[in-house]
Amino acid sequence: MEQKANQYLETEPVSALMRRYAIPCIISLLVAALYNIVDQIFIANADYLGSYGNAANTVVFPLTVVALAVAVMIGDGACAFVSILLGQGRRDDAGTTIGNAVTLSAASGVLVTFVYLAFSRQILAMFGGTVNAETFRQSQEYFFWITVGIPFYMFGQAMNPIIRSDGSPKFAMISTLAGAVFNIIFDPILIFGLRWGMMGAAVATILGQIITAALAVWYLCHIKAVRLGRRSFRLNGALIRKFIPLGITSLLSQLSLVAAMAAINNMLRKYGALDPVFSQAEYAQIPMAVVGIVMKFFQIVISVAVGMAAGCIPVAGYNIGANRKERALELFTLLLKCEALVGVAALVIVELFPRQLIALFGAANESVYYTAFAVKSFRIYLCMMALATVNKGTFIYLQAIGKALASTMISMIREVAFGVGFALVLPMFYGLDGVLYSMPASDLLTFLIAAVVIRKVYRELSADREDVLAVRQAAVQGE
Repeated sequence: MEQKANQYLETEPVSALMRRYAIPCIISLLVAALYNIVDQIFIANADYLGSYGNAANTVVFPLTVVALAVAVMIGDGACAFVSILLGQGRRDDAGTTIGNAVTLSAASGVLVTFVYLAFSRQILAMFGGTVNAETFRQSQEYFFWITVGIPFYMFGQAMNPIIRSDGSPKFAMISTLAGAVFNIIFDPILIFGLRWGMMGAAVATILGQIITAALAVWYLCHIKAVRLGRRSFRLNGALIRKFIPLGITSLLSQLSLVAAMAAINNMLRKYGALDPVFSQAEYAQIPMAVVGIVMKFFQIVISVAVGMAAGCIPVAGYNIGANRKERALELFTLLLKCEALVGVAALVIVELFPRQLIALFGAANESVYYTAFAVKSFRIYLCMMALATVNKGTFIYLQAIGKALASTMISMIREVAFGVGFALVLPMFYGLDGVLYSMPASDLLTFLIAAVVIRKVYRELSADREDVLAVRQAAVQGE
């Protein structure tokens, strides 16, 4: 068997490893989330775009998530599998896995771009873009240019977890941060200076994505733990069948989130038309714009939750591969505590400061109905944030330790059965408020299921830990 790479993952304290890997991962995901959020802040504060631009951004956002879903399926799956392979000392297979991930991410980026350009009108209508004529016009403009950058976006996002699995979480963070800085610099120039509108916001985003993708290519040319040759990039069906299932949870969690967004956007359009205020043409886009903003704050919090858990993937996978399951248990305990703390902190912010949050998105330029609905949306829609963060951390950690089926099933129940189901059913009884209740109801019921799975994982890893300790004690006595 080949000599192990990254052996420190089974010797250093798990708390130190979590900080080392999770913090850069959190920053990377926060920065990635800021691409769309920064666009929306600048759009909201441009008087010639306003809530119409906000609504258009909300319409297009789920479509970027679809592209992200495919990218993270490849990247997270490869990251988890490569970490396990390195823990087993199988460096050649690890290199082939990375090469295959590169090929798949590049090809899938081109395919998604083609589909988006070919069916743009139908896709935008599916996600509520037809709420009024101006929103649809701005959605088309923003969507076209965002689609042009999809191949760069998907490649950069797929490579990010792979770079972490190679033991370079800081470089993964820097590559994403560099792209975001370019986006932040060019957004005001193109939106306010040149007045390019939605096109300007999208072009600034594309420039940042190109920077991130270019840095990923540079890193692949200098990768440390494995060797990449021409053969590495030839598709290997046997390895693909092993690492893609480990990323299915990431894919389905993102796609099901898109399904929930589509349901929510359409319910907002449908029941907004029945509301005494939002049935008026000049206010029709407000519910969609506001809920889109609330989702952006939710995305920030979930980026922290996902970052902590995703940062644990190389550590957990390596120790599972090295049969150090007692360390995997210790890491899981620490992760759950941190996830709960993040959720509680976020809950305090949304309940106490909703007006300050909505003010970031141009509330001063909007009607009183905009602010009132925003305050209510923040307080209701996000009231179960503490459970949402624990749920998300559990999904990802199960994936990291090879329990892809359990992770996928719980994630699908959360996003499809509950997320889509409640979004469609609750508005029948509570109107627009029913859309807001769908999120906390989904998170509460999912947590009850996740708690059962968490308990089972604890029992399994605890039993393994006792077996390991017994073997070590016997070895000591034998000496």
